[in-house]
Amino acid sequence: MPTSTIFTLIKQLVTKKATNPFPVKYTPKNMHAAADLIEKGELEINPPIDIPSDFRGKLVYDKECCIGCKLCTRVCPSEALIFDAEKRKVKHYVARCTFCGQCVNICPKSCFEFSDEFLIAGIDKYSDELVYEP
Repeated sequence: MPTSTIFTLIKQLVTKKATNPFPVKYTPKNMHAAADLIEKGELEINPPIDIPSDFRGKLVYDKECCIGCKLCTRVCPSEALIFDAEKRKVKHYVARCTFCGQCVNICPKSCFEFSDEFLIAGIDKYSDELVYEP
């Protein structure tokens, strides 16, 4: 008897991919050398795919419209949003965020939205750049 898992598997096999392929056809031994070849035009790269309409990129917070209701901090499963009582605004810890979208859905003033930006990684996990304060 077929299960929903089998139908999901078949669907994934026949639908268009939603991720970017590796920039070059074969994984090079040295990425720096490959970058030089790409710059010279001797190595062809795969073009990036278009960003889907429902993409959950970097979270954008409009602190000006925030009323300090704290609903976002209550629904955040990863505790990535912390309320600053002194400023009556929210602090966003990107390293903790799972991009679930619950804060976007619950905010009565629509202070949160997802952007198309997806390159938000950093080298230092304790960097201040990964904390967005009001």
